[in-house]
Amino acid sequence: MRAGVNVPPWLLAITAMLAVQLSNAFSAPLVERIGSAGTTWLRFSFGALLLWLFVRPVIRNITKKDIPALLAFGVVTGCMTTLFLAAAERIPLGTAVAIEFLGPLTVAGLMSKHRRALIWPVLAFVGVVLLTEPWTGSVDTVGVGFALGAGVCWGLYNILTQHVGDKFSGITGLALTLPVAALITMPFGIAQATAGDFEWWMVAAAAGIAILAPVVGYGLEMLALRRMSHTSFGTLLSIEPAFGVIVGLIVLAQTPSIVQIIGISMVVAAGAAAQKYSSRETN
Repeated sequence: MRAGVNVPPWLLAITAMLAVQLSNAFSAPLVERIGSAGTTWLRFSFGALLLWLFVRPVIRNITKKDIPALLAFGVVTGCMTTLFLAAAERIPLGTAVAIEFLGPLTVAGLMSKHRRALIWPVLAFVGVVLLTEPWTGSVDTVGVGFALGAGVCWGLYNILTQHVGDKFSGITGLALTLPVAALITMPFGIAQATAGDFEWWMVAAAAGIAILAPVVGYGLEMLALRRMSHTSFGTLLSIEPAFGVIVGLIVLAQTPSIVQIIGISMVVAAGAAAQKYSSRETN
């Protein structure tokens, strides 16, 4: 970021969310051809390469105490994206984001000192039920399962993002953890890519998508977290399921029903309300 340009942290956070959801939508053709793990592996490999060229982190600055958090962050990031793309392959993007959002929302409720905060994950769950419309008999339980797994990882990811972001300047922490994400997804990624319908143009496509996320999306998210309180960031984060619906509509032509719109509104409202009980102070 150029010196002298002071971009508001809320704008960084919103831009990050849009970049992440656009990258997920644009990944759909790749996932169809080489699988979620293959797509994730290519994205993180190029993302790690780009960040190392741009950031050039100093390895000697890493202490032994930093290593567990960096490794955990990388593993969680790789698993989160792989599971989410697997979910988005089976269910609409907005629905997948809403289900995944149950993870960080539940973490926020459990970490709150106010037990009443647990009502918001319950409200969000009702919204997710409206989104999946199980009474129609067409719900993809495997896709929902993948999204729930991604949600667990997202909850851990948010905790680790703040921890790693507080320890390292700028996006150095991200540059150090993306190689771990690439390595953890490599065995499954290579297996899926070689077994799928791989063509060399996909390498260029994955490199382009990697610029959106993880590079821009995750990088701006980490920068925003360094300048925002947990409450402020969490409130903004609650609108990401809505971004998922919008991007899914525009890019993938996934049109939600009225009931699903009500469901996504409940998830967004629950996410915003849950932040009222957050206790993290502004840095």
